[in-house]
Amino acid sequence: MTVGDECTVLELMELMEKRGIEGVQEISDRYGGVDGLCHRLRTSVNDGLCDKDDIEMRRRIYGSNYIPPKPPKSFFRHAWEAMQDLTLLILIAAAVISLGLSFYPNANKSEVDQSAEWIEGAAIFVAILVVVLVTAGNNYSKDKQFRGLQANIEKEQKFCVVRNGQAEQVLVRDIVVGDICLVKYGDLIPADGVIIQCNDLKLDESSLTGESDMVRKGTGLDVMVLSGTHVMEGSGRVVVTAVGLNSQSGIIMKLLGSAQEAKQDGKREIKTSGNANAEPKVSNGLDGHVKQAGDGDETKGRKAEKSVLQGKLTRLSQQIGIAGTVVAVLTIAVLILRYSIEKFVIQQKAFSVNDIHDFVGFVIIGITVLVIAVPEGLPLAVTLSLAYSVKKMMKDNNLVRHLYACETMGNATAICSDKTGTLTTNSMTVVQSYLKGQHFRKLPLWEELPRTLQEMLVYCISINSSYSTQVIPSKTVGEKWQQLGNKTECALLGFLLNMGQGYEELREAIPEEQLIKVYTFNSVRKSMSTVIALPKGRNGYRLLSKGASEVLLRKCQFILGEDGHPQILSEKMVKHLLKNVVENMASNGLRTICLAYRDFVESDANFNEESIVQPIDWDDEDAILTNLTCVSIVGIQDPVRPEVPAAIRNCQMAGITVRMVTGDNLNTARSIAQQCGIINPASDFLVLEGPVFNQKIRDENGNVKQELIDKIWPTLRVLARSSPADKYTLVKGIIESKLSKTREVVAVTGDGTNDGPALRKADVGFAMGIAGTDVAKEASDIILTDDNFISIVKAVMWGRNVYDSIAKFLQFQLTVNLVAVLVAFVGACSIEDSPLKAIQMLWVNLIMDSLAALALATESPQEDLLKRKPYGRKKPIISRQMMKSILGHGIYQLVVVFVLLFAGDRLFDIDSGIGRRTVPTQHFTLIFNVFVLMTLFNMFNARKIHGEHNVFERVYRNPLFCIIWLACVTLQIVIVEVGGYAFFTVSLSLTQWMWCLFFSVGELLWGQLVILIPSHTLPRKMEVGAGDVVEIPLKGFQPIEPDILSLPCEDRSATGLWQWGVNRVQTKIRVIEAFRDGISPEGSFKKSSIFRRSIHKLQSFRGKSPSPNGGQDHSSYELPQTAFH
Repeated sequence: MTVGDECTVLELMELMEKRGIEGVQEISDRYGGVDGLCHRLRTSVNDGLCDKDDIEMRRRIYGSNYIPPKPPKSFFRHAWEAMQDLTLLILIAAAVISLGLSFYPNANKSEVDQSAEWIEGAAIFVAILVVVLVTAGNNYSKDKQFRGLQANIEKEQKFCVVRNGQAEQVLVRDIVVGDICLVKYGDLIPADGVIIQCNDLKLDESSLTGESDMVRKGTGLDVMVLSGTHVMEGSGRVVVTAVGLNSQSGIIMKLLGSAQEAKQDGKREIKTSGNANAEPKVSNGLDGHVKQAGDGDETKGRKAEKSVLQGKLTRLSQQIGIAGTVVAVLTIAVLILRYSIEKFVIQQKAFSVNDIHDFVGFVIIGITVLVIAVPEGLPLAVTLSLAYSVKKMMKDNNLVRHLYACETMGNATAICSDKTGTLTTNSMTVVQSYLKGQHFRKLPLWEELPRTLQEMLVYCISINSSYSTQVIPSKTVGEKWQQLGNKTECALLGFLLNMGQGYEELREAIPEEQLIKVYTFNSVRKSMSTVIALPKGRNGYRLLSKGASEVLLRKCQFILGEDGHPQILSEKMVKHLLKNVVENMASNGLRTICLAYRDFVESDANFNEESIVQPIDWDDEDAILTNLTCVSIVGIQDPVRPEVPAAIRNCQMAGITVRMVTGDNLNTARSIAQQCGIINPASDFLVLEGPVFNQKIRDENGNVKQELIDKIWPTLRVLARSSPADKYTLVKGIIESKLSKTREVVAVTGDGTNDGPALRKADVGFAMGIAGTDVAKEASDIILTDDNFISIVKAVMWGRNVYDSIAKFLQFQLTVNLVAVLVAFVGACSIEDSPLKAIQMLWVNLIMDSLAALALATESPQEDLLKRKPYGRKKPIISRQMMKSILGHGIYQLVVVFVLLFAGDRLFDIDSGIGRRTVPTQHFTLIFNVFVLMTLFNMFNARKIHGEHNVFERVYRNPLFCIIWLACVTLQIVIVEVGGYAFFTVSLSLTQWMWCLFFSVGELLWGQLVILIPSHTLPRKMEVGAGDVVEIPLKGFQPIEPDILSLPCEDRSATGLWQWGVNRVQTKIRVIEAFRDGISPEGSFKKSSIFRRSIHKLQSFRGKSPSPNGGQDHSSYELPQTAFH
C-alpha cells in the first residue's frame, strides 16, 4: 500500500457514523461513489486485495480485527480471593493468637512441650497455605481452560472474502481494511463496511441501535453495514472500512471502559456488593470480535451461565453449612463450659493468661469443625467436572458455548431435530426429474431435451442460485465432486454437470452486478427468485424461480411440454403432478424442487409472457411471483447417515423421544423418519404439517393454548413443512407442559437465522457447525462441528456423566462431613477434646474438598449411561440409594472411631490420649490414621451410586483417580510417621498399621452389605434436593454478564427495582465520563468530534433512534445529571 492520498483511520471512523441517505451522499460528495472509495482504499472491487505485504501493511495502519479482552486474573489474584473465605480468615486469626501465646511462658508445661508449642500454630498456617494454593491452582487452571475454549471458537470462525480474484475463507480476525467481504443470509457482519453491490439485503441492527425492525440496505438507501449486526435476508459485497477497536462496536467497548486499551478501568470501577450486573463485562464473541454480553441473543433472554444441578447443590450446601455452624458453635461452647466449670468452679483456680491459650485452642477446633462441615468443594466439583467434560466433548464434535448446557443435556427427555445434514448426510444428488411431460427415474440424456427446455434449465439453475455455490469436479476418478455452498443448489448444479453442461460460462456472461432483483429464500417464501434482463436482444426482464414444489406449482399457469413449448397448466394437471410426481418422489425420501420462469416483454408477448405497460414494482412480490411457467420438477436424494438409526435407538433406550422438525414435504419427512427409526408403524405416532399443527393448537380467536398443545406433543414425531415459528411454538409447548411428572427437558437443533428463537427457548440449543448460520450459532448453547446427530447422543452421555460425577463426590463428601463433625462434637462433650486435631482436620478437608473433587469429577462416561431413563427436572440430588450409602458408611466409621476412642488404649495396650491435649499420642494418632484410611477406601465405594457391586470397575481408566488416591495414601504414611508435633502424630508400629488397614478394607466389605439393603423399602423422606430450584450463576466462574442498560428488571420487588435503578445510573455516569474526558493517546481515545457525534454509541445505551431532524437526542444525559442533586 503506497503512501499518498489513502484514507486515514479517523476519516473512515467519521464516515461510518453517517446513516441512510446521509451516508450515501457523503460517499458521493467525498469520494465520487463507492468505486471512488475503493480507489482511495487501494482495493479492487472485483479482485479484492492481492498482495500479502500490502495486507500486513494495512494491519499495521488500520489495526487488526480484534478487540482484546480483559487480561485474565493472575494466580496470585486467585490466591488472594481464595483467602477471603470467612472461615479461613477466622482460622488465621486464631492461629496468629495461638502462635503468639506459644511464646508466652507457661509454668504448667515442661520445657520440651513449651519449645514445641509453636509448631501447631505454624502447621495450621502451612495447612491454610496449602488449601489456598490448591484452590487458587484449580481456579487458575479452570480459567485457563475457558480462555483456551474461547480461542478455539475464534479459530473455528471464518468469513468469505475476495482476494486475488478468488473467494476464500479467512479467519475473522485476519480481515483488514480494504477487504471485499461476500455477505449472505445468516452471516454475522465481521467488520464495518460499505456496500458495493447487494441483492435484497436486510440487516438486524438491534445489537447496536436497539431497533428491532430489519433495516433494508441498498446503494440508494443505506450502504453502511456495522460489525456485530446480522444478515437476515439477501446477499452482497462489502468493502471493509473499519476493524477491531476502530469499528463502531469497538468504539462502544472503549467508551464502556471494557477494552484493554482503557487503562483507567481499574480506577473507575464501580463496586456494587452482591450485584452481578453493576459492571458490563466483555467476552470474545463467536466471530472473533468482542461481543458485549447482552448484545444479540443475550439481550433477548440469554441469562448468565447457570446450572439447575448447582442450584440444588447450593441449596444443599447452605443447609449443611447452617447445621455445621450450629455444631461448631456447640462444640466451642461445650469445650469452654466444661473447661471453665472444672477449673474455675470445681478446682477453684484463678484465671491466667495460659487459660486464653486453651480457649484459643477450643476456638480453633470449633472453626476447623466448621471448615469440615461447610462443603465448599461442591461448587468446585461442579466446575471441574464441567470443564473436564467440555474439553473432552470437543473431541466428540461438541463445541460447548454455555457451560450449563453440558449438564442440562444429561437430563434431556426430548430432542427436536432437523432433518437435512443432521439425520442425513447433506450430500445431495438429483436422482429423478419430471421434464417435457415425462417422469425420468434416472438421468435423462441432454440430446433428448428440446432446445427451449435446455436453455431454461441452464438459466434456472445457473443464475437463480448463489454465485458462491459451486461444484468442483474431483481430480481423482471415482471420487465425489466437492460441493461448496448451499447443498440443494449444489445438487442442481451437479444435475447440469452430469448431463454434460456447465454453469460458469453463463455466470460470467451475467455477473452478480447485472442482476436486477433477487428474492432470497426464506421460510415464508419457501422459494428463491432472480430477475435478469431478457437475453437475445429482446427488451424486457426474465424472472427465474425455484422452490418447494407444492408452493411453486400453485403459482404456475403454464408448463413446458414435450416439444419444449409452453402449455396451459390446468388445476387438474397440478393435482396430477402433486399426487403422481411430487408425492411419488417424496414417498421415496426425495426432496422435490420445482423450477419455473416468467418473462416480462415490451412487445410481441406470447400467451405465457407478461406485457410491460407501466414501470414494474419489483417490491410487489405477490404480483411478480405469479403466472409462472413450470420448467421441471426434480427429486433430490439426501441419504440417511448410516450411524443415525442406531443412535436414535440409543436415545429411545435412554428414555429420550426424538422428533423430526423439518421444512420438507410431509411424505419426504415421513419416509426419512421411518428409515431413521423415529416412527414405528406398530406404535402410536402423529405426523403433521405446519399449517395443520397451527390449526390444531389454536382456539377460535387464533391464540395458542397449552391444553391443545398437550393433546398433540406426546405422540407427535414428525412436523413437516414447518416454519421457525412452528418450531418455537412446539418447543415452548413441550417445555411448559405439566403432563410429565418430572417435566420435559428439550434439546433443539437449528441451522437457519430464524431458528434463533427456538434455540434460545430450548433447554439446550444445538447449532450446525458446517451448515449453520452465524446467527444460529450465536443463539445456541452447543455447536455440532460435524452436523451429525450421533454427536448429540454423545452430548447426552457426557451430560449424564457430569450429573453422576457430582453425585459420586457428594456421596463421598457427606459421609466425611457426618463422621468428622460428630466425632469432634462427641469428643468435645465427652472428653473435653476433639480426637481429630485442627491440623489433622485441615488435611482431611484438603482430601475431601479439592483432591476428591479432582478424582471423582473426572470419570469418563460409559455406554451404560444410556441404558437408564433421564433424571428430569425434579429428581432429588440425593437419592435413597445415596442416602443409604452415606448413612451406612457413616455408621461404620463412627462405630470404629468411637470404639478406638473409648477402648483403643486397652485393645492395643497403649497409653490413653484422653486428657493429654498438648502432646501427640499413639492413641489419637491411631484414630486419625484409621479415619483417614477409611475415608480413602470409601472413595472406591463412592464411585458407584446406583447400587453396583464392583466398585473397582474400570478404575484403571481414570489414571487421575489412581494417582490422587496413591498420593493421599503416601502422604498419610509420611504425616503419621514423621509428622510429629506439626500434625500431632507419633509413629505407629507395623501391627498397628495392619489393624488400620484391616478397619479400612472393612469399609469395602461393609459397603457390599449396605448395597444388599433394598433402596425401595426406605422412606422417601430420605431423599434430599427434590423439586424445581431457581437457576443461579455458576460459582467460581466469571460469566458473561448482561448489559443492565438493555435488560429489563427481573426482580420487581422494591429492593430489586432500587438496586436495578442504581446500577443503571452508575453505568450511565461512566459512559458520560467517557464522553466528557475522552481517552488519552497513550492507549486511549483523544478528544475528537467523532465521539461526540457518534449516533450508535448512544443508541446502544438508550435503544432509541436518532431524532427525526438528524440531531442527537440527549435525553440519556438527564438521568445521570439528576443523580448528582
